[in-house]
Formats: sequence, structure tokens, C-alpha cells
Amino acid sequence: MGLALGLAVLGLNRFKKSDRFNFDRYTTNTTGTVGNSHGLTEDYWPMFGLGGGVGTVLGWAWLLLLGFQANHMMKISVHILTTYLAVVSVLCFWSEHFLWGVTFAIGAALQFLYVISVIDRLPFTMLVLQKAVKMVWSLPEVMRVSYAFMLVMLLWMGLWSFGAAGVVASNINLNGRWWLLVVLSLSLFWTGAVLCNTVHVIVSGMVFLVLIHGGREAASMPPNSLMKSLRYSVTKSFGSICYGSLFTAAIRTLRWEIRGLRSKIGKNECLLCCVDFLFHLVETLVRFFNKYAYVQIAVHGKSFNRSARDAWELFQSTGVEALIAYDCSGAVLLMVTLLGGLITGTCSGVWTHIKWDDDRVTMVGSTAMLMGMVLVGLAMVVVESAVTSIYICYAEDPLLIHRWDAEFFNQLSEALHQRLQHRSSRAREVLTQNRLNVGIQENVPL
Repeated sequence: MGLALGLAVLGLNRFKKSDRFNFDRYTTNTTGTVGNSHGLTEDYWPMFGLGGGVGTVLGWAWLLLLGFQANHMMKISVHILTTYLAVVSVLCFWSEHFLWGVTFAIGAALQFLYVISVIDRLPFTMLVLQKAVKMVWSLPEVMRVSYAFMLVMLLWMGLWSFGAAGVVASNINLNGRWWLLVVLSLSLFWTGAVLCNTVHVIVSGMVFLVLIHGGREAASMPPNSLMKSLRYSVTKSFGSICYGSLFTAAIRTLRWEIRGLRSKIGKNECLLCCVDFLFHLVETLVRFFNKYAYVQIAVHGKSFNRSARDAWELFQSTGVEALIAYDCSGAVLLMVTLLGGLITGTCSGVWTHIKWDDDRVTMVGSTAMLMGMVLVGLAMVVVESAVTSIYICYAEDPLLIHRWDAEFFNQLSEALHQRLQHRSSRAREVLTQNRLNVGIQENVPL
């Protein structure tokens, strides 16, 4: 409520009247000068409105297309993101935004390297995603929940973009406007993460119930299960959801990047040692902040930290953690989210560039990109929740997956067996190499 009041004040300050609340008296810097006036709130609000509309349409469209061509849509997302980043980089250089051009070029290179490093994992990833989409589409009420939460997010973004437009149009100097936008963007990201994880808990609870009871039409299925899951997620579990939303996304992304870098390092022992240190540090954090905790919250009603530890211990004790480490479904869905954000930011940025060719293009484009990522992420979290629930069910009782889809159960079991064998052989290689190194050192004369 306090944030909503602040956004309303920021937007109203320059709505139809310049400096309505006389804030300019606080914007004078140490030299006694002020920033240049950039217009009124209503000059920029339509650009943010376009961003919200494009993000919503993309999120709904992706959910619909996944139901018909899940495999093809995921492959397109993985490969088109690199191309899109490269094209945006060229456009930035062409419009003389060299810093952003270099940033997008580096992003395109990192994306390409990551895809190359995990290319052998994509067939298994696509299989898991296909089954998750199949599960989600068998629960139409879950899809409606996602659509409803996207509308809630869109309403909040209407107010948020009103305040952000007021900041862009304000008389504050450039650095001050950027800092205000960064703070507002962090608040929007956290709000989006909270809504995404609320949907995550609702969907996870529903999927788990369906797998336990052998289908949504089973006689043992509790009545009004969706409403009970919704009520539980926004009351008793809401504190855990807000707390976990602060860290899980950042730690998970960092883990993917370090895994990709680690797999590409050759025999550079110094670099490998540094990366291994970071890897083990992030792995420790993952024990306390992972997306699988939300399934435990939905099903067992535990606190977030306890749920995260229990989930990770369950995976390690059953060996399923090896399968999760091999799966890239979360990274693929993140690529879809990034692509949606880039398209949204491009649409708003191009419109702003047509009207004004200055620093406002970057401000509006970057914030609109965040809006698009949040909205598309709300659509993608439904599929990700199904994936996490499948892994939790497989770790707790593999027969639940067998009863739901026997062929998929066999494919999961075979993949798990192969990954455990691979880890065992790697461990033997490392042990043998260490013994050889010790033997060589013992035979070296002083």
C-alpha cells in the first residue's frame, strides 16, 4: 500500500501539469542547476502500456502454442534468443548506443556458448517439458489461474508504469532518475517473483494431488482442491513465498551459468579451482533456496528453509539430484521469458525512439523489458511447476509416475541409471588421477 501510494504520487506530480506537488525544489544539485524537463506523465505512459499489452499477449500466446507444439516451440526459443540478441546488438551499434551494443553482443555470445555446452541435454529436457505440458493441459483450471494472475499483475503494472512514467518525465537529473527506476524495477521484480511463486505453489499442489490420487477424476480426489490450494498459498504460505522469492531466481540463474562454465574448462587447474569454489558455494546456497521447496510448502505446509533442505536431502538420498542437474528445463523456460522481455522492450523502445532520440529510449525500453519478462514468466511458471512436481513425486514414490505414464517412467529410470553410472565413472577417474599424482610426487627427488 505504501509503494502504491508512492507510485501514485510520482505519476500525479507531472500528470497534465508540470510539477504539481512542487518536487522540483528538492532536485537542485550541488551546482545549483536542475535537470532538463522531459515532459508529462501521459507522454510516456502509453509506451509502458504497450509493453504491458505485448507481454500479456506473448504470455498467453506461448501457453496456447505450447499445448499444440511444445517441442517445436521450445527449440525455437532456445535458438532464436541468440539471433535476437545479436540483431538488437547490431541495432544498438547502428543507433550509436555502444554500451548497450556491447552488452547485447556479450549476451548473445554467452547464450550461444551455453546452448553449445548443453546441446546433448536438450533431448531429455524436451521430453520432460513435453510431459509437463501434457500434465498442465489436462488441468484447465490451472491454466485459468495463470491467466487470472497475469491480469492481477497487469493491473499492478498499470499503477507501477504510471509512477515510472512520472519518474522518466520528472525534472530530476539523469543519475537520480536512473536510481529511482532501479529501485522501482527491483520492487517490480520482487512482486513478479512473489506472484510467480504463488502460482507455483497452487499448480504444484494440484499436480501432486492428481498424481497421488491417480487422476483428477478419481473418486478419492478432494473437492474444491483448487480453491483450497489458492487460499492456502495466499494465507499460511504467503510469508514463505515472499521470503523465498528474494533469492531463488538469482541463485538458480547463477548456478546454471557456473555449471555451463565448469563443463567447458579444460585442464587449467587454477581456473578450475576458482570455479569449483564458486560452484560449491552456490550448491550450498541451493540447499536453502531452491524452487522445489514450493512443492513441499504446497503439499506439507512446511516453512521455506525446512522445505528447501528436505527437498534437497530427498533428491540426494534417492540419486534424483543427478537427473535434475542434467535437466535444463528451467534454463529453457528462462530463455522463453528473456525472449518475451526482449520483444516487449524492443516494441516500447522503438516507439520511444520514433518520438524522442535520447536517453529516454534506454529508460523506457529497459523497464518495459522487465515488464514483459514478469508477464511471460507468469505464463511459463505453470510448466515449470509441473516439472518440479514430477521430480518430487518421482523421488518420493516412483510408482506415482509409473501409474500416470509408464513409458515416461521407464525413460526417467533409464536416464537416472545412465547419469549415476556417469558420475561413478567420473569419480573413479578423479580418484585414479589423484593416486597417480601422489605417486609422481613421492618419486620426485629433492
